[in-house]
Amino acid sequence: MKKRVLLIIAGLFLLTSFPVTGASAKVTQPPSQKEEIIYHIFQRSFFDSDGDGHGDLNGIRQKLDYLQQLGVTAVLLTPLYESVYYHNYFATDFYKIDPRYGTMQDYLRLIKELHRRGMKFYMDMETQYVASDHIWFRDSYKNPQSKYSDYIIYTDKTNAKPLQIVAGISDFKGYDGVTRKLVMVNLDNKEVQAYNLQLFKFWMDPNHDGKFDDGVDGFRLDHMMDNLDNLNRLPHLFTTFWNPLLGKLRKINPKIKIVAEQANWASFGLDYLKDIKIDRVFAFRLAFAIRNFNKAELVKVADSTLIQAPKGKQQVVFIENHDMPRFSDAVKGDPGKLRVGCALNLLIGGIPSIYYGQELGMQGSRQNFGITDANDIPDRQAFEWYKSDTGRGMAYWYKNGPWWQHNNNDVPNDGISLQEEQNNTQSLWIFYRMMIRLRKNNPVLISGAYKNLINNNDHVFSFLRYDGDKKVLVAVDLSGDKQDVVIDVQDIKNSRSLYGVKSVISQNNLAVSLPAYGIAVWAVN
Repeated sequence: MKKRVLLIIAGLFLLTSFPVTGASAKVTQPPSQKEEIIYHIFQRSFFDSDGDGHGDLNGIRQKLDYLQQLGVTAVLLTPLYESVYYHNYFATDFYKIDPRYGTMQDYLRLIKELHRRGMKFYMDMETQYVASDHIWFRDSYKNPQSKYSDYIIYTDKTNAKPLQIVAGISDFKGYDGVTRKLVMVNLDNKEVQAYNLQLFKFWMDPNHDGKFDDGVDGFRLDHMMDNLDNLNRLPHLFTTFWNPLLGKLRKINPKIKIVAEQANWASFGLDYLKDIKIDRVFAFRLAFAIRNFNKAELVKVADSTLIQAPKGKQQVVFIENHDMPRFSDAVKGDPGKLRVGCALNLLIGGIPSIYYGQELGMQGSRQNFGITDANDIPDRQAFEWYKSDTGRGMAYWYKNGPWWQHNNNDVPNDGISLQEEQNNTQSLWIFYRMMIRLRKNNPVLISGAYKNLINNNDHVFSFLRYDGDKKVLVAVDLSGDKQDVVIDVQDIKNSRSLYGVKSVISQNNLAVSLPAYGIAVWAVN
């Protein structure tokens, strides 16, 4: 959230025929417990099931065949709760589903169907703030006698001056042109702490039967900080708020997974993994390093990201999300770079996360429309299902401003759509399926440790994934030119090509020639 407010930042065997629409097809084999590939959806833009222009829960459920065809095993949604903002951060009611997404019954049907298929569901939560439409603020503003008076942090005795949040924000304009206040919740308040416990418990087990088949498999905690917004008003939240809350949630469901978005994107998040009851953090530094195509930076950051994490804790590895310019924009749509991004996203380690449309090479980059949440609409646009960019389910909810008139990235017949890519053996979408299949067929790429391998070429990044005697070696050409490279592979005698070109091993060296932006993967022993 911090960045959101501050920036406001080929295998023919894969062509097996699967239906892309509907949810009635035969269910594929459920994933193993260790196997996880997250599909991160900005749901308002994914698939519109009822024709109102807004992506919704039934739309996601209708497209689960597509997600399993792609090969993902878990879904992460941006917030579902009721909010006056299109992205649903800054709630007006944490217990209510945004009606544009559907009903609680629609939500439960989606969760049940995901679980029936062996898939997991993660919910995005940010309870540190509310919008001025929330009852806590409406009732307590200029009313010190309100029962919610201490639920919101005010800086005066008359409750007329709520504390400004990150970057001094107090009034924030939505893309609809309406300006509302954003206020900080007093997480030190005992009633607020009790409310959060009941709220998280509810989404873990809505029918309270203790079975969790209707609840989330984990939470993404947005903008998580120990000293919220560095204002010294809530300075020790890891100790006073988060650890007690998460400890109680784990007693209820020991299998629950907690994923923290560290507010400082320059951080590796290791303090979250060591000091609090967090299972995973997001590998922001690695995402930025992948975008830069700089070997020295990538080696350094990958080591810190993947080796230093405590045992049993994990990094979520990604190359784009709802707060960042699309990867395709970052690499100017270069097909070779798009494939390198895909390979590193899926093969380097951690838990991979794919942002909806990333697998198509969808484009979009943050614009400047002023101090408004509209700035990120271009990288949250409708999933491109069709060649013509028109048809049933297109979620064009944002047809009301310059982000549509001047920054619409959905161009008909541009080669970027599921319809255009699903039967094109050279497409990015086919390549994503190939890399996912490669990962699943070689479990060491799922759970194996990471090790950088030294080589003699400043443009080639090489690494080993290993687990006991199971080893896979990956080499990636980060340049647009052919590169000859010799990789130091002590204790490795043989290689078998899994993808890309063959190699020659002699005297503890593996020699190979990689084409421009080439990717090669070998099973080695």
